Amino acid sequence: MDFQHEVIICIVNEGYSEVAMDAARPAGAGGGTVMRAHGTASPEAEKYYGITVSPHKEIVMILTDKEHRNGIMKALYTACGPTLPAQGIAFALPVDGVAGLGENSAAKQQENGAGT
Repeated sequence: MDFQHEVIICIVNEGYSEVAMDAARPAGAGGGTVMRAHGTASPEAEKYYGITVSPHKEIVMILTDKEHRNGIMKALYTACGPTLPAQGIAFALPVDGVAGLGENSAAKQQENGAGT
C-alpha cells in the first residue's frame, strides 16, 4: 500500500517541544500537536545508555507528506537527539487517510472515495 502521509512522533523531555518544532518547521513541517506524557525507564536501561531519564515528557506529533519525512526526522535528531538535553527519540508511522488538510480537502476526499 502506498501512503501519501505519515505522522512523526517525537518524544522529548518536558520543555523541549518548542525546540522540536523550531527544528521541524524549516524542514517542511506545517505544525504539530503537543501532548504531555509520563515516561518510564528501568534502572538497567538508564545504566545501559548512560543517561538519566526524566519521567516528564512531551510528545510532538507532526503530520506530513512522505516527501518531507526524512528531512524533518533529520532536523529533529540534530536539535533534539538522545545525547542532547531534550533526550528525544522520533519515529514515523504511515497514515492511511487524512481529512481536513488543504483548500479542497472535501472535494479530494470524495475523489479518493474517503468517507464512504
